[in-house]
Amino acid sequence: MNLSFFDQFSSPSMLGVPLILIALIFPALLLPAPDNRWITNRLSTLQLWFINLVTKQLMIPLDKKGHKWALILTSLMIFLLLINLLGLLPYTFTPTTQLSMNLALAFPLWLATLLTGLRNQPSISLGHLLPEGTPTPLIPALILIETTSLLIRPLALGVRLTANLTAGHLLIQLISTATVALFATMPMVSLLTLLVLFLLTILEVAVAMIQAYVFVLLLSLYLQENI
Repeated sequence: MNLSFFDQFSSPSMLGVPLILIALIFPALLLPAPDNRWITNRLSTLQLWFINLVTKQLMIPLDKKGHKWALILTSLMIFLLLINLLGLLPYTFTPTTQLSMNLALAFPLWLATLLTGLRNQPSISLGHLLPEGTPTPLIPALILIETTSLLIRPLALGVRLTANLTAGHLLIQLISTATVALFATMPMVSLLTLLVLFLLTILEVAVAMIQAYVFVLLLSLYLQENI
């Protein structure tokens, strides 16, 4: 019984071919096709307004040098947002519940921000490893601690996104299973659990959006440290 709760996190396959690629490509199909005109309909207007809002929020902590990353960060934000929200639909697979995928997104982008800092301002980037005014006996220990905290950043990004989405999906499945099981014997209790399930679903929609934003926001903060 316990294993069945985690079956939803296994990558689906058909004839031995993993279908995770379809789950990754499908969100792009929901976006309107580009057109020569700036605004074609209300959906395009809403899309442009949302992209503009997301870009402004992500560029707030960045200097002008970091605005070159606007396309990458905004695209990543919309990509994660669509995948997280589509994963809440019944009988769907959420790729962002896979730690391997989240690390594959976090590690290259984190490494790019780190290499950007080492190329543009190597002394300042290396200076972050040793706070100013550190006593001489503590220098080796602090360098080791700061280096560890620096290297653990991509792991923290991937684990945070995976853990939050996995916990939410498990809670939804547990409560929905309890609702169905209690309906025949205790219908009133089943209605109460159904209400809890409805509220939890609203919460998970908020968590899906917040986690996508936090993932990209932390990357932008790491970028700001290195430009």
